[in-house]
Amino acid sequence: MKRKIRTAAVIGSGVMGGGIAALLAGAGVQTLLLDIVPSDLKPEEKDNPAARNRIVKGGLDTVLMSKPSLLMHQQDAQRIAIGNLEDDFDKIASCDWIIEVIVENLKIKQALFQRIETVRHADAIVSSNTSGIPLKAMSEGLSTEFKQHFLGAHFFNPVRYMRLLEIIAGEETLPEVVDFIAGYGEKVLGKGIVRAKDTPNFIGNRIGVQGMIQTMQMMVEENFSIPEVDALFGEPLGRPKTAMFKTCDLVGLDTMGHVARNTYNLVENDEARDTFVMPEFIEKMISQKLLGNKTKAGFYKKDLTPEWKVLRKVINHTTLEYEDLERPTFPCIQAGKKASSLADKIKAIVYGEDRGALFAWKVIANGLIYAANRIPEISDTVVEIDNAMKWGYNFTFGPFETWDAIGIQKSVERMEADGFDVPAKIKTMLASGNTSFYKSENGVTSYYDFASESYQKVAVSPESISLAGLKGAGKEIKRCDSASLIDLGDDVFCCEFHTKMNILNKEILEFMDEALDYTDANGAGLVIGNQAGGVPGAFSAGANLKFMAELALKGEFEKMDTFIAGGQAGVQKAKYSPFPVVAAPFGLALGGACEICLAVDRIVALGDLYMGLVEVGVGLLPAGGGCLNLWKKMTATIPPAVTGLDLAKYFIPTFMNIAMAKVSTSAADARANGFLGPLDRIIFNRDNLIGEAKKEVLKMVDEGYAPPLRKPIKVFGESARGMLNAEIANLLSGGFISEYDAYLARRIAYALSGGEVAANSRIDEEVILTLERKTFIDLWKQEKTQARVEHTLKTGKPLRN
Repeated sequence: MKRKIRTAAVIGSGVMGGGIAALLAGAGVQTLLLDIVPSDLKPEEKDNPAARNRIVKGGLDTVLMSKPSLLMHQQDAQRIAIGNLEDDFDKIASCDWIIEVIVENLKIKQALFQRIETVRHADAIVSSNTSGIPLKAMSEGLSTEFKQHFLGAHFFNPVRYMRLLEIIAGEETLPEVVDFIAGYGEKVLGKGIVRAKDTPNFIGNRIGVQGMIQTMQMMVEENFSIPEVDALFGEPLGRPKTAMFKTCDLVGLDTMGHVARNTYNLVENDEARDTFVMPEFIEKMISQKLLGNKTKAGFYKKDLTPEWKVLRKVINHTTLEYEDLERPTFPCIQAGKKASSLADKIKAIVYGEDRGALFAWKVIANGLIYAANRIPEISDTVVEIDNAMKWGYNFTFGPFETWDAIGIQKSVERMEADGFDVPAKIKTMLASGNTSFYKSENGVTSYYDFASESYQKVAVSPESISLAGLKGAGKEIKRCDSASLIDLGDDVFCCEFHTKMNILNKEILEFMDEALDYTDANGAGLVIGNQAGGVPGAFSAGANLKFMAELALKGEFEKMDTFIAGGQAGVQKAKYSPFPVVAAPFGLALGGACEICLAVDRIVALGDLYMGLVEVGVGLLPAGGGCLNLWKKMTATIPPAVTGLDLAKYFIPTFMNIAMAKVSTSAADARANGFLGPLDRIIFNRDNLIGEAKKEVLKMVDEGYAPPLRKPIKVFGESARGMLNAEIANLLSGGFISEYDAYLARRIAYALSGGEVAANSRIDEEVILTLERKTFIDLWKQEKTQARVEHTLKTGKPLRN
C-alpha cells in the first residue's frame, strides 16, 4: 500500500497545535483542528456550536493573526476545519495522521489515546508532540496494532520557521511507519529529521535546556549580568541574535521551567542532573508572571516614555528590578570580529584571557562534555546531536562541530588542566590519532562513530545535492572571488554566488555571462542557486548599493549607464538562451536578485521566500529588467485571442508591487503577488532545492526545450498616468505619502507603462529597458534619492523624505 496523507487531525489548538495545523494546510493537507469544549459555558450556550468551539476558534484566530505569519498564505486557512472533542471526535476516523498536541499530563494523554483507538482507521498513524513524556508510558494498555502505528513527532516552535522535527520510535512502532513520517516530514513539510531515542526531552531540549540552565547557574556564581551573557552567547559564537535570554523570553520562562523540572525528575542517573535546577531568581520570576514575551516582561521588557520613546530594560537578577539596557562587550568579542571565519571567531573568544573569555570557555567546555556523555543514551551519533542544535536552536555549529572548530586536542588538554572530567571515549578517540569529529574527502563527509571507533559516512537524502561536497570532489569548473560554476552532473551546471549576503556586484554579473557561455558550449541547462547559511538565509539581498553610490558621488553616470546596460543584457541573455535556466531562490531574494528570478525560464522556490523589488525604498526603481519582466510575468497567461482586455487590472498590482516595495512573506505569497507563475514550483525542504531545480532543468530538456520568442509586448501606455495621478493626489493630500514618494510613483508608472505610447500599444522590450535605465540614472541625480541611499547605508533603515 502506498501511504498518503490526505487528511490530518491536530488535537490541541494552542501555539504548537495551531502551528502544526498551519504547516499541514500550507502543504495542501485538509486538516481538522480540535480542542476541548469550554468548561465555563453558560446554560444558554451549551447547545451553541460557536460557544462550544470557542477555544479552538481562539487557537485558529491566533494563527490567523500571527506575525510573522504561521501560514504560508492566508488562503491556506481554508484547509483548516475546527471542532471540539465532544461533538466532532468521530471525524478523526477519516484522518490519515492524528497528531496529539495537548497538555503535558500523562493521564490526560493516556485517556485521549484510548479514545482515539476506538475510532481511528486501521492504517492511521498517531503521533504525540510531547517533549518529554515517554512513549511507552503514553501507550500503556493500548493494542499492539495501535502501538505499531504510534510514534513521537516533536516539532519545535514556531513550527513554520524552526526546522527541527524529532522522530521517536516506540518499542513496537513499525519501521515503515517511522520511515514514512520521517520521509514525509523531510520532503513534504521541509523539516530536518533527527531520529531520537525515547529518553526525557529527546535530543534538542535535553542538550539545549541543560546548556541554558547551567549557564544561568554559572552567571549567578560568577556575578555576570544578563546582557554580558547575551553579548557572548549570540552572534559572536554563531548563535541567534536573540542569544540566550531573549530566546528564553520568546519560548516563555514557564515553558523552559517545565522542561527543566520534567527533565530533572526523569534523569536520575544523569551525572549532571543538578544542572537542570533553575536558579532561585528564575523561580521568583515565574511566580511573579515575568514569563517573557507572552506577559510583555521577562528577562527583557520595553517601556514607553510620555513622548512615546521606547526604553529597553533588562532585569537585574540579584534585585529583580528592571534597569536600562546597556550593551557590554569584551576584548575577546572585539578580537573575534577581526577573524575571517566563524571557527576563528569562536577560538578568539574561548581562548581569550579576559573575564568574558574565561566565562565563555567554562560554559562551552561543560556543554561539550555533557553532549559527549549523552552518546549513546539519547543518540547513537554526533550527527543527530549537532543537527538537533542547528535545526532546533538555530546554532550555526552543533556541539561537536564547535569542538572541531576550537581543536579537540588543544581543548582537551586545557580541560584536563582546568580539572574537567573528560569522557573516556574522547580520550580513546584522540589516542587512536583521530583529532576531529568530522572530515571530508572527495566531497564526502564522514563523522567519528564512538561505537565502531571509526569514521562513517554522513547519511544524506537522495534528493539533496551539496554544492560544498561537489566542490570538494573537484566539480568546480571555474570560480572568481564572488561566484563559482559547479557541475551538478547530467550536463547541468550551477552558478553559485558567495559574496556577503550574496550581494550582486560587477564580478558576479560578468561571471554569469561566462557561465551562460560555458553552459551553451558544454551543457544542457543552468541552475542559479546557492546554499548560504543562516535563517532565513539569502539567495541574494540584491545589488551592491554602495558601488552605485560611489559612482553617483563621483558623477560617473556614463559608467553607471554602461553597468546597468550590461546587467540588462545579462538577464535578457539568460531569458533567451538556447537552454533552460532555472533559479532556486530561498530566504531573501530582493531587488536585483528578484530581477534575475523574473528573467529566467522557471523558478523552483523554497516555501520561506522573501521576494520583492524594493528599490523604491532608496528612491530608485528596478533597472535590471524588473519592470519589464514583472509586467511580462503578470500578463503571460493572457491568451493572444483575448482582445479588448482592461490592462488596468494587470497594471495596478504590478505598479503597486514596485511602488510599495512589496516583499512576499512566503513563496505562496510571492505567487499571489505575481512574482511566481503557474509553472514555477514551491518546495519546503531547503536541502533539496538545488536538486529539485536540476530536475526541473532536465524535465524541460526532456520535453524538447525551445527558448521563448522575442516579440513586442502590450503595454498600458499613457492611460496609466491619468488613472494613477488622481490616486497619487489623494494619497498626497491625505498625508500617506511624501511629495518625493509621489514623484517616484509617477516616474515608475511612466517607465512601467511604456512611456509616451497609446493604451494597448505593442512595443519592443528594449523600450521599457531603456526607460528603466534612464529613469534609474536620473533618480540617482536627485538629492533626495542620494539622501535615502546614504541613510540606508549608514543605518540599514529606509528614510522617508
